[in-house]
Amino acid sequence: MTVLAEPALQSQDAQNHGRLGTWWDAALEHPKSCRLQPEKVQHITEGAGESGKSTIVKQMKIIHKDGFTYEERMEFRPIIYSNTVQSILAIVKAMTKLGISYEKPGRIEDERKLCAMASTLEDGRMSPELVELIKQLWRDGGTQACFARAAEYQLSDSAAYYLSDLDRLAMPDYVPTEQDVLHSRVQTTGIIETQFSFKDLHFRMFDVGGQRSERKKWIHCFEGVTCIIFCAALSAYDMVLVEDKEVNRMHESLHLFNSICNHKCFAATSIVLFLNKKDLFQEKIAKVHLNICFPEYNGQNTFEDAANYIKKQFLDLNIRKKDKEIYCHLTCATDTQNVKFVFDAVTDIIIKENLKDSQLTGPLLQDFDPFHVLDIGAKASMYE
Repeated sequence: MTVLAEPALQSQDAQNHGRLGTWWDAALEHPKSCRLQPEKVQHITEGAGESGKSTIVKQMKIIHKDGFTYEERMEFRPIIYSNTVQSILAIVKAMTKLGISYEKPGRIEDERKLCAMASTLEDGRMSPELVELIKQLWRDGGTQACFARAAEYQLSDSAAYYLSDLDRLAMPDYVPTEQDVLHSRVQTTGIIETQFSFKDLHFRMFDVGGQRSERKKWIHCFEGVTCIIFCAALSAYDMVLVEDKEVNRMHESLHLFNSICNHKCFAATSIVLFLNKKDLFQEKIAKVHLNICFPEYNGQNTFEDAANYIKKQFLDLNIRKKDKEIYCHLTCATDTQNVKFVFDAVTDIIIKENLKDSQLTGPLLQDFDPFHVLDIGAKASMYE
């Protein structure tokens, strides 16, 4: 990785040291002459559509800022209601395509009413009649049979989360929880920036659109970025793209990862791979064999073996293995503690890489934690 910064030095002696290593020597000799200035780190979260990128960014707000205010959470209420209605609509519309009938004939009329009322979500509220229709349809055995085949059509991962808790969501005084917010889904278009501080580093995290049409907007905008967090949904191995029904989502993720990992713009960029939605993958792998995506796979269809195989497919794409390591973590983006733990490890990676590339790897550092070096004050700005 390119050296990101030179420290801010307050003494004339220290100003004569142009490299971070010699600045460290000066700091030991004249600790009062060197003042801490936080480092700036730029991240991109990337991945195919619906891989969990935006959820990771929401977690940064929860973990490293003050979370979501009451007003911000209330802004998610109409989004959550829309996600809920769109989920039940997707299921009932897929029933015809899949040849699945309702367990109770009366649900046919409920479906007709639902379709007529679906556009009546006003002021972030659902009418009692609409709520009751959704509950009746969701409980039907035919609807549940269709839900079990969700990989055969487009359905949000949050469908069951919302539909199974409709009584709470429909209460007049309902205020979305952090988990409700994390499960909400709005397609990312363009580039969204989040800033926060952690361990004396100042982070600028960019969430970029994952659908194909969005990628060309940003790919050349971040040459020299500190770190790319690439999200791939483990559970998407039996699903197709929203924008192209002929392309498997896992294959698309591999294709995109290959183009990012080996792109000349990111030759000096740390890359962290989040194999996300491990919770959904654990449920699915017990029912659907991995060879639906990788016909050559003949290993055990267990969580560990299948996840390791997928991990290997991604890591094998790295053509710079001798010079560039890809750091991989299995994640559940809606699990705040899991994301907190993993991001702490990612921060360690950033520090280690910058120390290494700043040639701060001599004997002097052997007895020092890298955080202590940063505490003394490396200032960063993005340049090559």
